[in-house]
Amino acid sequence: MGSAEDAVDGYRPWSEVTPDAARRLLVAAVEAFAERGYHATTTRDIAGRAGMSPAALYIHYKTKEELLHRISRIGHDKALEILTTSADGPGSPADRLDAAVRSFVRWHAAHHTTARVVQYELDALAPEHRAEIVELRRQSDAAVRRILADGVAAGEFDVPDLPGTTLAVLSLCIDVARWFNVAGQRTPDEVGGLYADLVLRMVAARPAPAR
Repeated sequence: MGSAEDAVDGYRPWSEVTPDAARRLLVAAVEAFAERGYHATTTRDIAGRAGMSPAALYIHYKTKEELLHRISRIGHDKALEILTTSADGPGSPADRLDAAVRSFVRWHAAHHTTARVVQYELDALAPEHRAEIVELRRQSDAAVRRILADGVAAGEFDVPDLPGTTLAVLSLCIDVARWFNVAGQRTPDEVGGLYADLVLRMVAARPAPAR
């Protein structure tokens, strides 16, 4: 489950990348960036992990930064899909928030190697690519904020600071990629359930004080 290629919920990461050689290079880059960091990884490191020559890498990717951008774009597109699907889904705001946190955390745990690169190597992107990814993150933020605002309007949530609470919820979910270990005691599903319960407790409407 720790591999950058493991399938979860019927989705195999990087299946959208073709041809096979380009996908192998991208998977190798994910693993190298997660292990060594973007700046300490060379194109030779990536090609070697993929069982290819350094020259072969440049057939598919002009630069190491182009590889990172492709990884980041695919990862952030998936993150946005997860959150908007929950935000637009059926049920009460609490149901939708539960679904959003549960699925977002599960993705970050099950794909923790990929998620570490996607979430923590943003500053290594070229300015134009970073701006593109920041916009995707803004849309993800908006999806969660919309659920919270709906909960406040319905009287289900007590959230005096929508932007701050949205940031707190997303930060909790994303940080799972940093510490999750497949050898640990909890599965991705269990961590998702735990975090969904914690977030719902955090935003739950408080009963009116006794008079």
